[in-house]
Amino acid sequence: MPENENIQIPGSPGAVPPEVAEQTTPHEPLPPKPDQRGPEQVSPTGTPTGAPETSRAQSGPFLTTAQGARLPDTDHSLKAGARGPILLQDHHLREKITHFDHERIPERVVHARGSAAHGVFRSYGTAANITKAGFLAKDVETPVFVRFSTVLGSRGSADAVRDTRGFATKFYTDEGTYDLVGNNIPVFFIQDGIKFPDVVHAAKPHPDREIPQAQSAHDTFWDFVSLHTEAQAHTMWNMSDRALPRSLRTMEGFGVHTFRFVAADGGTTLVKFHWKPKQGVHSLLWEEAQIINGMDPDFHRRDLADSIEAGACPEWELGVQTFPDTEDQMFEGIDLLDPTKFVPEELAPVQPIGLMTLTRNPVNFFAETEQVAFHPGHLVPGIDVTNDPLLQARLFSYLDTQISRLGGPNFSQIPINRPQAPVNDMLRDAMHQSAVHTGVAPYRPNSLDGGCPFRAGADAGAYVEVPEPVAASVKERAPQSSFEDHFSQAGLVFRSLSPVEKDHVIQAYTFELGKCFETAVRERQLQALANIDAALCAAVAAGLGLPAPEPSEAPTDAAESPALSQLAGTWPVAGRVIGIVADGSSDLAAVEAAREAAVAAGMVPLVVAPSGGSLGDGGVTVQRTYLTARSIEFDALLLAGTAAPAPDARQGLDAEAAGAQDHSVDPRVALLLTEAFRHAKAIAGLDGAEPVLTAAGIRAGAPGVVVGDVPAVMEELTTLLAAHRVWERFPAASA
Repeated sequence: MPENENIQIPGSPGAVPPEVAEQTTPHEPLPPKPDQRGPEQVSPTGTPTGAPETSRAQSGPFLTTAQGARLPDTDHSLKAGARGPILLQDHHLREKITHFDHERIPERVVHARGSAAHGVFRSYGTAANITKAGFLAKDVETPVFVRFSTVLGSRGSADAVRDTRGFATKFYTDEGTYDLVGNNIPVFFIQDGIKFPDVVHAAKPHPDREIPQAQSAHDTFWDFVSLHTEAQAHTMWNMSDRALPRSLRTMEGFGVHTFRFVAADGGTTLVKFHWKPKQGVHSLLWEEAQIINGMDPDFHRRDLADSIEAGACPEWELGVQTFPDTEDQMFEGIDLLDPTKFVPEELAPVQPIGLMTLTRNPVNFFAETEQVAFHPGHLVPGIDVTNDPLLQARLFSYLDTQISRLGGPNFSQIPINRPQAPVNDMLRDAMHQSAVHTGVAPYRPNSLDGGCPFRAGADAGAYVEVPEPVAASVKERAPQSSFEDHFSQAGLVFRSLSPVEKDHVIQAYTFELGKCFETAVRERQLQALANIDAALCAAVAAGLGLPAPEPSEAPTDAAESPALSQLAGTWPVAGRVIGIVADGSSDLAAVEAAREAAVAAGMVPLVVAPSGGSLGDGGVTVQRTYLTARSIEFDALLLAGTAAPAPDARQGLDAEAAGAQDHSVDPRVALLLTEAFRHAKAIAGLDGAEPVLTAAGIRAGAPGVVVGDVPAVMEELTTLLAAHRVWERFPAASA
């Protein structure tokens, strides 16, 4: 690495650079990279072990069997002579192949594709007056593990699909593990958990052809949501930009359900949880997402890991909306037990109660990200559930799922799932029991084990359910009358968006319904849109070439909620990625100055050049080449050279080099610029960059396009990035 290379660029696969020649001198396994650390070391029963973080990793310099016997060879089977056959007695072959055959566990039915990171949550103490939860007391710091996921796709699907995202947080509190298992959308498709298998079956690929993967743009999904109109509110969020997050670290999170806080004096308050990203809520454009899924299907996973490795650690503020715990559990006419409804922040402001920072990446994806087990029933004193019928079903489903996926009821003993509080549960045996329990009396009361374990009272921090009265009622399967409004909140969401966001919603509905084969499904969904908003219905109907129906229910004209728009305000630029396009003609001192300015602002600069290696006399390291770079990776671009065609700028070597209109500029750079311009990203050029911009069809001085010296353009780029996109570049049709 050059001596002046002091900017931390993520992406290196190992802690120590490899050597070209095979290494033959035995040494201990290399340590993890600085950004990687596994879960804290505790025993299967929650006792701190004091063991070093690497004690669970492989140890010793020599190859061994699973039982620790050293091996001289792992490349050749034991055969009867040089030509074979292979002998059944080859214990190493059988162990190696058998373990490989069983490497995979059943993937999650939903949320199969996930990414995760470790971090810490620090409480502000502002919730201490309404909950006795110890981890929410002032300045308490709690280790966390967070898993983000898509809902519909398989483990091998792409990241940037139009989908709801999971946002699940495991708090390792000293009162037990607390799991806040939510989504990036505050409502859900269904009101009762008994429909959950149905909505998942409808949204998943068609069972006859197993297509389309990780998409809702197909007949069975729209057949379901147009027939179960309670799904229209969630569908509106899914058609909005919220379904295409720019990054997992610019994604909001919600607990979806209403929960109950319990104070030290026994008082109760109903709450809804919110995760607010400190970088703001930002999204991709649809074309941008489609390019990403072809160019880099691991886009979100890579971005999360790279940001942590680069030191731009993602942060979210945890907040709550609070409501009186009244008998009817209603607030401003909204049923708080209806999971298809949210409460606008203008009616109940979100009150910040703590800050979460993700600080390190997993050491092993399977051991941590894949085996982590969340459950909304993992509660701590001070937090209780409500009678939300979807939440009630989840309390059964999650536990049942973990038993199936992770081989039995002892999944809590897997290191990533181990509580960091003492465990004495009297549960014994079963598959994969890794604790070695002592005593002879796993029952209570007992005398043979000295009476241990003992019951804990409320004064000893016991988890005691709120003694909520249960009204006299009739046992029945019936809908709730307060759940009957299926359209007003979908209309509220649409009316609250900015014109450009409305355009995106219209295009999303038009695209998705345009992929449906059955006309009846399109017509039925148009009827639902007519009940939501007349202008939305008319625009989508025009795109589908169908008449816009009259509403069967008059759309409500509820007040707007400005908090639902992503486009108001400015946000920190920390972690934003800026591509610096440079070549042999560049002023390397200016390039270095631009990099240093980006780092000082908390951004991650990546140098894009004709070929790899370094520019000049080893002064500026290249992170991307014209061949490997694509606009979707960058939030902004800075031109710092003439971008003359590189030697490989030929269609036979790179198809992106085809169709060049101006042969003075490398066509890959022109494509980089035109895509960034079309996707409303900020573009800057150092003095003299105008010919390159002109070759890409971009006018210097167009909205969000600046040219000047390093201090001026970097200051302007930072200002532009704070607004995320240059939306004024393209006037909205809905304005």
